[in-house]
Amino acid sequence: MQTPISSSAQPNRLLPLDQWSAEARRQLIGVFTDIDDTLTTDGEVPPGTVAALGALRAAGLHVVAITGRPVGWSEPFAARWPVDAIVPENGAMALLPTGEPGADGRRTLRRIYQQDEATRARNHARMQDVLAEIERDIPGATRAQDSAGRECDIAVDHSEFTQLSDAQIDKVVLAMRVAGMHATVSSIHVNGWFGDHNKLEGAHWIVRQLWNRDLGAERQRWAFVGDSTNDALMFHYFEHSVGVANIARFVPHLSDLPSYVTRSERGAGFEEVAAAILAAR
Repeated sequence: MQTPISSSAQPNRLLPLDQWSAEARRQLIGVFTDIDDTLTTDGEVPPGTVAALGALRAAGLHVVAITGRPVGWSEPFAARWPVDAIVPENGAMALLPTGEPGADGRRTLRRIYQQDEATRARNHARMQDVLAEIERDIPGATRAQDSAGRECDIAVDHSEFTQLSDAQIDKVVLAMRVAGMHATVSSIHVNGWFGDHNKLEGAHWIVRQLWNRDLGAERQRWAFVGDSTNDALMFHYFEHSVGVANIARFVPHLSDLPSYVTRSERGAGFEEVAAAILAAR
């Protein structure tokens, strides 16, 4: 499905993808991407979208997925997808595939974290208390079904299996922030955590970890693809930022918009971005 988008709030933003200059696309060395409703379509990542990730890597680009999803949920994808890393839980840690795929098509994974083990354990206990209070005090609020796989954050479902109103979402965000947590809203969950990390800081961190490079010095050579309010920092930071068309749902709530928007939604939108980048090489 295609969704027309227009906005006068931020000039030179939400331009059609075909207005992204070939020269800018040609200079890219890497792509960051969200996962839910950016790579996924109806909860699955289509084969064509996985192939688009692989085509970018085959062309010599770095490919890193950054998501609010938990480490446990992300592991099967990190082991099979043609990516350099998946950075789950909003920048808290990373899954790094190593070696060649085995007979089952999976690579082994290495975990690295931004916080030390003691800090993670202490924060995890505090977050479980906050999550229990949210479920107790906010009618309709319930933890995300992937919560068992979370190490460094908590998540409340608002659109995956449970539907919350904007007012309920706002109450969840407020409860997390009152508890001293960072809180963001993705296309499906409200995520909260203790610590200074976020998607953008996680992007800087993983570039240092993997390639010993300074993202700030070369951000004009990276693109980001996303779809919702927890991508606003990335949209603001990267000039070469793209929203897949289903971002229309979140435009009224976004503090910063992407520079460009695809015609298609979700995985098909990401495939458009990959094709545009590859066409310029």
